[in-house]
Amino acid sequence: MTPWQRALVIAEWRGLPEPQVKPDRVKNASDVIGGVMKSLGLGERLRQEQVLGAWQELVGDFIAGHATPARLDHGTLYVRVLQPTMHYELDRVWKTKILSKFKERFGARAVRDIRFQIG
Repeated sequence: MTPWQRALVIAEWRGLPEPQVKPDRVKNASDVIGGVMKSLGLGERLRQEQVLGAWQELVGDFIAGHATPARLDHGTLYVRVLQPTMHYELDRVWKTKILSKFKERFGARAVRDIRFQIG
């Protein structure tokens, strides 16, 4: 129960006229922080860090040992691959599976495409 609701209940119980209590304007910290981050342009940066951090968990240890995410740019995840054979395997065989895992976890708009680069 908020303080202004409590004051109204006590005033009613005592038979007093209702006081002019202003309602609480308390907000959740998560709402405020989200708004501040969006206004500063940090929301996209946070999303990028989350996507890059989830790489090993979503693709597994073997693929994570041979490929490393470099950056997330406008919905495209750029991944550096160590060997040409692994590049071919990831691009032709695993790309759709990896992309579906990212879309399932972060939504369809966060990661729309994956591009593999040797280097």
